[in-house]
Order: sequence, then structure tokens, then C-alpha cells
Amino acid sequence: MCGQSFPAPSNLTALTTLSPSPVIDSRPSRSCSTLHKNRKPYPVTYDLRSRLTDPSLLADKAFIAGQWAIADSGRTLAVDNPATGKEIATVPDMGRTETARAIDAACVAQKKWAALTAGERSKILRNWFELIMANQEDLAIILTTEMGKPLAEARGEVAYGAAYVEWFAEEAKRAYGDMIPGHSDDKRIMVIKQPVGVVGSITPWNFPIAMIARKAAPALAAGCTFISKPAKQTPLSALALAVLAERAGVPTGVFSVLTSASSSAIGAEFCENEKVRKLSFTGSTEVGRILMRQASDQIKKLSLELGGNAPFIVFEDADIDEAVEGAILSKFRNAGQTCVCTNRIYAHDSIYDTFVEKLAKAVANLKIGDGLQEDIKIGPLIDKAAVAKVEEHIADALSKGATLVVGGKPDERGGRFFQPTVLRDVHQGMAVAREETFGPLAPVFRFSGVDEVIEMANDTIFGLAAYFYARDLSRVFKVAEALEYGIVGVNTGLVSTEVAPFGGIKQSGTGREGSKYGMDDYMELKYICLGGIGS
Repeated sequence: MCGQSFPAPSNLTALTTLSPSPVIDSRPSRSCSTLHKNRKPYPVTYDLRSRLTDPSLLADKAFIAGQWAIADSGRTLAVDNPATGKEIATVPDMGRTETARAIDAACVAQKKWAALTAGERSKILRNWFELIMANQEDLAIILTTEMGKPLAEARGEVAYGAAYVEWFAEEAKRAYGDMIPGHSDDKRIMVIKQPVGVVGSITPWNFPIAMIARKAAPALAAGCTFISKPAKQTPLSALALAVLAERAGVPTGVFSVLTSASSSAIGAEFCENEKVRKLSFTGSTEVGRILMRQASDQIKKLSLELGGNAPFIVFEDADIDEAVEGAILSKFRNAGQTCVCTNRIYAHDSIYDTFVEKLAKAVANLKIGDGLQEDIKIGPLIDKAAVAKVEEHIADALSKGATLVVGGKPDERGGRFFQPTVLRDVHQGMAVAREETFGPLAPVFRFSGVDEVIEMANDTIFGLAAYFYARDLSRVFKVAEALEYGIVGVNTGLVSTEVAPFGGIKQSGTGREGSKYGMDDYMELKYICLGGIGS
């Protein structure tokens, strides 16, 4: 496998004119350690390219049916760096026609892919995992440049996404069926699991590697083929995964990446094309509702991981220092731009002032800046609309009686940077109690009783993740069971792992990703009744 080279995209937009441009490979190479000589250069931001060990990971064409392609229309989509606001690349702006071609190829490839043994699929997935980890630093740099999160978090995301690929490389060999005692003496009943077929996927910008890996790995392990439509803000990470998937030996048509400015167009093709048997979507509840309606005409199998409004409860018997640390991790990771981020903090009346004081002190020490710089804890928000949403929630809370403790305004760096903020004296009548902020805002509510705080925590249409800190064992069980959420973290602010089922209830979605249950959403149960036994 090492030493072969394959086609790769080559028209990334430069921020500066370089003369002469460094010569790099113009096609993704299967080489695990070295770049080939005599390769055509392609224009790309020098600062980004110069950081990469393997610049051929920077792909700027979509990957359809094993081919690196431009849009039929010739249109392109600009990708910018949220820390600087400057353009770093262009990628094809594709539509339904290209999507249909990818679906056709995936449909043809799926039969052959499913016919491979589980061990053969497992080996290819294992190759992909190893290549992802071998290129962890380059992938993290690409991710941070187009998304903005601190480089340390980006490295963690790459490892987190790779863990799903490794996990499902093993789970591919464990798609067990059942033998059921027959209902009569000449009958035998078998239950087998078979892949759903072609899977369409739409993923968000906040975890551009992990969200794709978390969906693609179980799909491929099950014997499905997979078409990824990454967020328009972060296509480069998805394309880098495609480069590595090709190097890993994923067959033509099994894994495709479509870049587009229009999720609605791609989503419509996924929902209306009969060859697509399943749609997996991570994003807002509003868009999830639309996709569910569109997919209902064909009764299409769906996995939806939607919005969250996570509560974080600190009881009077909690270790306050540990609770503050957990709140920082849960609230301010990725500048508060994750679906499982704490959106509402509830502190017991008896420890309220102490908790707020310690939280504010910790928040004030969070370093803001470009995620590629050292020791940065808070990067930029993804766009100006995200900044406006945080400002709107702060203004609403202050107008209704909340008190600003720290932060509260855009950072002096300008652009999309916003100061991590703590508000106190917050109540249920404020917008932040009902709406997901998706930014670095920590509003602290006050409560006095267990039943009261459970009611407040559950007072939302969402049900993805919840957190609480307490020591009393009886209370731990009562609260954990009473919270109406698919994921509950007890005395921890980090809950995501490939070994556990990730997903929400209520209007936070349907289906689960990860764990031993993760392949179930990509497989169908088939009951086979064998008659005439012993006759």
C-alpha cells in the first residue's frame, strides 16, 4: 500500500502570493510517512501548509465514488478562519445532481461491501483508525484553522473520532443474531442482522471530524455505504478524512464526501431518493423536524442528534471545587459550542454565593485567542450570528434582573471572540432558561429543594445531556433517574466516550451512537422461519 499515489484536489485559495510556491504532492498519497517528489503545487495559505507534515491532506475537491470532483456548475464555496475572518480555501459547491451520482455509486458499491466478511471490513476500518492517529497533529491543525477551537481540544477531537473507528472495527465482528426455539416441532427460527444499505449523513461544524467518524464507522462496520455532507464552514476536515479513508483501502463508492453551501438541497435528495435507506443528522431541532417530515414519505430510517439545553446542578453536599472544575469543562469547552454543553447552572441556595465566586474566578483566568496559539482555552465563535446570540441572551437576562459577574461583551480582539461570561440572579423567565445559547455564557440559577430543581431542569423540550454534583448516594440515584435526559453525568463534566450510547430523548433526537448498541441503527433484523425440519 505504501508508495502508491492517487488523485487529489488542487485549487486551495492562497491568502498571499508565494513565488515560487513550495512543491508538494498534488494528489493524496498512500504513503504512510513520506511525500512523493515531482508533485505539482497548489495554492494554499502558506501559514497553514507550512504547519502540516503532510500537505496532501488539504483536499479542495469533493470525493465522489472514488474520484476527486468539482461541482458541475463550477461554483465554489469559500472557507474562512473564524479567528481571523480570512479565507483559507475554496471547495466545490455541489447540489442534488452530484448527490444523486454519489448515491448511485454507493448503491452499487454497497452490495460488494456487505458481501465482504466482517473481518475484512474490520481490517480496513482498523487501517483507517491507524492513519487518522498517525496524522493526528495535521488533522488537528486543519480542524482548528477552519473551526477555531483550541489546538489541544482539536487533538482530543481527532483521538475521540478515531476511537469510534477503532471501536467499530471490532464491533463489525460482533453483529450477532439469535436462534429462537420454534413454535412447532418442525420449525426452527433464526434472527439475523443485515445492513440497512446506503446511508446519507449531514453533520455540523462544531465537531467536524468526530461527528463524521461517529456515524461513518458503525455504518461501514455494518456493511452500509456512507455519503457525508459536512457543514459548509468546515469541509476541509471531512475531506482530509476522505483522503485517509482512500489510503486505508475503503473501496470506491463506499465513502463519499459532498461539499455544498446548501444542506437543504443535499438533505432533500437524501430524503427523496429511494436508494438512500437511512439518514443520520446532527444539528438543530428545527432542521431535524424538517428532515423527519421529508423522510416520512418513504418511512426512511432516521438517527437524529439535535439541540440541547443541558442543566448543571450543584447540590449543597457537593465538593464545590470539583463542581467548578466540572462546570468549566462542561460549559466552556469549544467556547460553549457543543450540543452537550451546560446551558443552565443551578446552585443550591446554601452554597450559591461561594460557588458563583469560585466559578467567576476560574472563568476570569481562561485565556482567549487564536486556537493555534499556546495555552488558549477559549477560541472564536464560529460566526457573527453566534456572537449576536450570546449578546442577545446576556441583554435579555440583565434587563430582567440578572447581575453580570464577569465578562459580558465581545473581547477586545474583536471579530468573533467573546469574553467568557458568568451571570448570577438568573431565573426561569429569561431566554437563557429556554433557548440554547451555544456560546461562552454561564448563567447561575438558585434553588432550595431537590424536587424544585428537578422540575426546573426538566422544564424544556430538550433532553440530551444533564449534569449534577452530589455526594449523598440516595440523592444521586433519585436525581439521575428523574432527569429527563438521554445522558446524565454525575460528579463529572465530561460524558462523551465511544463505549457508551450517545443520544437524547424528547426533542433532542432519536437513536444512539457509539457503544455495543451503535450498529443497531445501521442494521435491520430479519426473521427466518425454517420449516420441514425432521419431516
